[in-house]
Amino acid sequence: MRNLVEEAASRRRFLRLLAASPLLACSGFSFTPMEKLLSGNGKTTAALAALEGLAQGEALLAVPEQALNVMEFEAVARKKLPPAHFGYLATGVDEDATLRANREGFARLQIRARRLIDVEKINMSVRLFGVTWDSPIVLAPMGSQKAFHPDGEIAVAKAARAKGHLQVLSTVTSTPVEAVNEARGAPVWFQLYPTDEWNITRAVTKRAEAAGCPALVLTVDTQGGTNRETLLKFRRMDSRQCSDCHIRVTPTSVGTQRPMFAGLNRSPSSALIPLNMTWDFIKRLRDTTTMKLVVKGIVTREDAQLAVEHGVDGLIVSNHGGRGEESNRSTIESLPEVVEGVAGRIPVLIDGGFRRGTDIFKALALGANGVCIGRPYAWGLAAFGQPGVETVLEILRRELLTIMRQAGATSVDKITRAHVINQLR
Repeated sequence: MRNLVEEAASRRRFLRLLAASPLLACSGFSFTPMEKLLSGNGKTTAALAALEGLAQGEALLAVPEQALNVMEFEAVARKKLPPAHFGYLATGVDEDATLRANREGFARLQIRARRLIDVEKINMSVRLFGVTWDSPIVLAPMGSQKAFHPDGEIAVAKAARAKGHLQVLSTVTSTPVEAVNEARGAPVWFQLYPTDEWNITRAVTKRAEAAGCPALVLTVDTQGGTNRETLLKFRRMDSRQCSDCHIRVTPTSVGTQRPMFAGLNRSPSSALIPLNMTWDFIKRLRDTTTMKLVVKGIVTREDAQLAVEHGVDGLIVSNHGGRGEESNRSTIESLPEVVEGVAGRIPVLIDGGFRRGTDIFKALALGANGVCIGRPYAWGLAAFGQPGVETVLEILRRELLTIMRQAGATSVDKITRAHVINQLR
């Protein structure tokens, strides 16, 4: 009898807490797990503890300046975005194991702090293809940014301009490259999904080149297609009629309304990532454009060596943010062998799971020339638009500055493998 009374009291307490919870306003929160916990068998107390744990967490940011770290923007983004849009940001592949691995890999690297070094002046600048940037932090390509904020890529470009960061624009941008370049105040790098129609590939490439983009970033890390279960689960929670805002673009289907494909005569069934793309495609691109050619998605020594042999100008170590394949291998684990394969002949950048200045420091110590971030600035964009993106960049720069001082590295070129203990192997 006592257990039944306690269970009933817990149930009433749970419902009162639930009624006052901000979770009710969170577009994307699923009550299904809570319903299961409330299904009897003495589990209400567990549900109550779970909800109280959430309720006792930090309040959502009201303004970007309140943020202590970039992860705090994720909760605001989740509250503001429709479920399917947040799911697009959150998803990995299959069980999201590679998505998790991207974060877990950093924990197996330790930083060796140094003492009694004059660290009053720190230089975080890096040089890529003859251009000096104030920071090694690069804004990675991400499609459909108007799905996160009405200003989309324009807000990101203005933030990149304000903070002096390199920006890479996606082929499936929701804003044309010309407008983004104008907002950025300088040409951005252009990421290429090649499609399986050469005339379309050539036209998009030539448009980016005509817009002044100095580098073409060929993406090869989703060539096999992906099974994004988390995205599909979030879509189940989204009851909106959203044919007006969603444009069908998958690895096997190119939408018809993307700005970079406007006016091009192509098949509606054209594949965004051709399954038959080989290294011969690199030569075809090289013969088509004068832009620097960067390949995004290389994760092995063998492919790094092949890239150099085929005249590639740079690499981005990437598994598409854990969305490319379920390899269970982080990009930070892949970085050392890619750097070895390149042997200093071309620059190597990296993306995947970067959330802290210490993460960036570790990648630089392992030989990366730059670090691309994706989800963090997308959270900032969804949460607060341009000010959110700017604050994300400010936080990461501040954290990187701090760890460079703690490690006694007064410039990026002084960050070496001696600064980390590698426990990845």
